[in-house]
Parts: sequence; C-alpha cells; structure tokens
Amino acid sequence: MNAPAIHHVGVKDVTFGVNVKITEPCNLYGCEIGDDCFIGPFTEIQKTAAIGARTRVQSHAFICELVTIGQDCFIGHGVMFINDTFGIGGPARGRKELWRHTIVGDRVSIGSNATIMPVRICDDVVVGAGAVVTKDILTAGIYAGNPARRLATK
Repeated sequence: MNAPAIHHVGVKDVTFGVNVKITEPCNLYGCEIGDDCFIGPFTEIQKTAAIGARTRVQSHAFICELVTIGQDCFIGHGVMFINDTFGIGGPARGRKELWRHTIVGDRVSIGSNATIMPVRICDDVVVGAGAVVTKDILTAGIYAGNPARRLATK
C-alpha cells in the first residue's frame, strides 16, 4: 500500500510585523504580514503574498502567490484570490510565468465570498459580497455583481 505525502497546516517562514493576531488553524508560508493585522482561522496565505498593516483577513480566505494587499483593508470570509487565468485554456500546471499579479490598494473592503482575478484595485474601494472582479478597478467606489461593476462613487 502506498502512503500519501502529508503536508501539515502551519505557519512557516513568515515575516510578521508587531502585534499580529492569528486564529488557528491557518496555513501561512513565505508571506509577509504587516503590523496590527488579524488573520482568521482556516486561512491560507501563500509565499510572496504581502498583507499591509492593520488589515483584517477573515476566516476561510485564500490569498495566493503574487497578491499584495494594502493597509487598513478588510478581506471578508471566504474571499478567493486567483493568480492563474487559465490563459492557455487550462491550468498553468507549474508554469508560474503564466501567473499574474494582483495589487489591492489601501482602505479596500472585500465582502464575503468575492473572487478576485489578477487585477489592480485602487484605494478606497468596497467590493460587495459574492462579487467577481475580472478587470482593474481604477476609480474609488462601491462595486458588486458578476462581473463586478461600479454601483456608486465613494
């Protein structure tokens, strides 16, 4: 009988600011977490991801490689960041050169179960629960829907 390779949940090779709070279990590795952040349970933050100071990441969020989140942000429960656009018709399957970056500005709130494709989101944006962000958001305001559209200026 073959034994599977088991990867244990944990916190490994993370650069932490001061006064960070983590609620376990979490899977954090090779990432940066700024001062005064909160990371909820059942969260995964992958290597090269960076979370700015005073940002809250709620439970069940997934923040993949190549994601940078600014300061004073709120990432709701179950928010998913995507770095592989399936640009070749399917998964990149280890071809990381096909992955794309996501940059989230300061004071951005992303509602529960939103999906964020590789985009740039400017400062002072609210993304509604369940929204799917497929294009850059370059104007502050409130965005919702699938695909996400601006509903109001902030």
